[in-house]
Amino acid sequence: MAVEVQVRRGIQVSAETVRRWLHELGWEWKRAKVVAKDDDPQRGEKLARIRLAFEQLRAGAALFFADELDINLLPKVGYQWMPKGEQVEVMTPGTNEKRYLAGALDLTTGTITHCVWYRKQTGLFLDLLETLDRTYPAPLFSHLTVVADNAKIHHAHKVEKWLAAHPRFELLYLPTYCPRANPIERAFGDVHDKCTRNHTRKRMWHLVQDVKRHLLANGPWPYALSDLYYTAEVTAAVEALQTADSSLAALSQLAA
Repeated sequence: MAVEVQVRRGIQVSAETVRRWLHELGWEWKRAKVVAKDDDPQRGEKLARIRLAFEQLRAGAALFFADELDINLLPKVGYQWMPKGEQVEVMTPGTNEKRYLAGALDLTTGTITHCVWYRKQTGLFLDLLETLDRTYPAPLFSHLTVVADNAKIHHAHKVEKWLAAHPRFELLYLPTYCPRANPIERAFGDVHDKCTRNHTRKRMWHLVQDVKRHLLANGPWPYALSDLYYTAEVTAAVEALQTADSSLAALSQLAA
């Protein structure tokens, strides 16, 4: 850019001066992020159902946001503080290993229930549901709502069969390609910041223990629903669902 300024304007400046000018204009040097098109045709209705589940929480009910986290022995390389003129070296493990953590964020308490598997498959999600079933026993909790994304393991026939056998559980789905609607994503980002980015562990079980300790020691994560749930579109969808529920209740009373 310094060369371009000289060619176009005849002004000779250093690269450092150009960098300083850009900072003064509000620009900064950072990585881009990969995003998908958030255009689910049922987006408003799905967000409305989740918001309604949150607003209708009562004693004996809980709302969870679930997701899976990849844990790699090959470290995620990213920014960190280091002495000027030096660069921290992160050694590769040679052969990469992976583990997969499934977690469920209780939106009311901010606690995360979790389990770890060797593979990311339907059994991992079922193990999470079983863990929630034990952690939130039926005598105390009559209704548990779990919000998940549209991964295949969340739609599997085995999951449907498990839900049918556990009627106090309800599974709601996020809009496709809409991670901002899932607050556990922020907690998992914190896990990467504190545990997996630039880590120096040589054994996978040490790294998994780091993640588990972090989830146990550094919570709770009291995240609120994002502003996506309070747009005019979603609010209108919430009102429509409430009207439909009221009409259904009135018909049920007449039938009785």
